Amino acid sequence: MKRIITFGTFDVFHVGHINILERAAKYGDFLIVGVSSDELNYSKKKRYPIYSQEDRIKIVSSLEFVDEVFVEESLDLKLDYINAYKADVLVMGDDWDGKFDWVKPACEVIYLPRTPSISTTEIIEVVKMIK
Repeated sequence: MKRIITFGTFDVFHVGHINILERAAKYGDFLIVGVSSDELNYSKKKRYPIYSQEDRIKIVSSLEFVDEVFVEESLDLKLDYINAYKADVLVMGDDWDGKFDWVKPACEVIYLPRTPSISTTEIIEVVKMIK
């Protein structure tokens, strides 16, 4: 069984999230998703997600092609997560291209193109302007 792992915040869930998770699942038999904790998201983006980590986990868990979901507490623990979940392949969006090549001794790394013209940050900015 080939195990795939990927990570993300998955806030303000949109078709781009579905596309990358669905495509990641096709690389193996079992898809594991690390959802960034609220604190990790704040440390990366200096803002908390719109949806709580519990809600984001529930949304991602509800997808038929996602087999397991866990909370990602730290970017520095990628290799620990890969080893703990016995992942064969790490799949990330190409906005991270090259940034996780250092885990290649432990697993294959694939960077997938993002869905054009959609991002959570842009959606949040548009909604702010509508107010």
